[in-house]
Amino acid sequence: MGRAVRIIGAPTDFGSNRRGVDMGPSAIRYAGLIEGIESTGADCTDVGDVRVPHVRRHGGDREDPVPNAKHLDQIAEVSTRIADEVADAREEGALPIVVGGDHSLAIGTVAGAARDADLGLLWFDAHGDYNTPETSPSGNVHGMPLAASLGRGAFADMDWARADGLREKNVVWVGLRSLDDAEREAIREGDATAYTMADIDERGINDLVEEALEVATSGVDGLHVSLDLDWLDPRIAPGVGTPVRGGVTYREAHSAMETVADWDRATGDLHSFEVVEVNPILDSHNETAELATELTASAVGKRVL
Repeated sequence: MGRAVRIIGAPTDFGSNRRGVDMGPSAIRYAGLIEGIESTGADCTDVGDVRVPHVRRHGGDREDPVPNAKHLDQIAEVSTRIADEVADAREEGALPIVVGGDHSLAIGTVAGAARDADLGLLWFDAHGDYNTPETSPSGNVHGMPLAASLGRGAFADMDWARADGLREKNVVWVGLRSLDDAEREAIREGDATAYTMADIDERGINDLVEEALEVATSGVDGLHVSLDLDWLDPRIAPGVGTPVRGGVTYREAHSAMETVADWDRATGDLHSFEVVEVNPILDSHNETAELATELTASAVGKRVL
């Protein structure tokens, strides 16, 4: 048997302002996720979805516990469950793959993967996801998960969100092309590394991802990879809530995931992986979910030869 892989569904949309992303795990499974992973020789187990609370979206007198961080109580509940599932998978020798769901779920994935380990992070995304409640223009937490994991702003005192095994110097964005002003300033002033689409255009995806891997994994125990489908150009990945024109191509995306797989094949240090922001309501013929499945398989070692 090959490596053990554990699929963890996170059908949450609490961090997003677009309904439907909670159906992402079902769409990705329907697109053949398990079959794609098993084609790499992996022993794949799907443990189902974490339990997600039901909450009224409109009306009532509900107040968020932190101003400008919508549904934070529910996100904390779901994140804690995801973290426990991810940590359990790691403890039992399996690679946890979390399938979403909006990107706020990354708070739980990173917390679980960084439990008792120093972690590096590759963030494939059009967006920085580096806002805090103090800086967010929308209050949607799917624009804040990296800030939460690093304990920035209002997240500093939230033990459930902060990943103590993650350091800013080991965080690397790949393919940024849409940042809010406060995010741009924080990235410029901080210790994390950011590569934009212009860097990919200039240097090529393979060399850039190889360098990103070196930075992210310097002095750590392992790596977490976060793949937001809006990283790709919306012409090939239309089923996302926050599309931005000018994303990576189909081939660039596969090359990036294949580079991650080659690195993991040599080191065995891929600790966790997540694929997020597939919204079937906005998709066309499930093509974004199918792409998510293909890219996940590439990241865990699917090859042409």
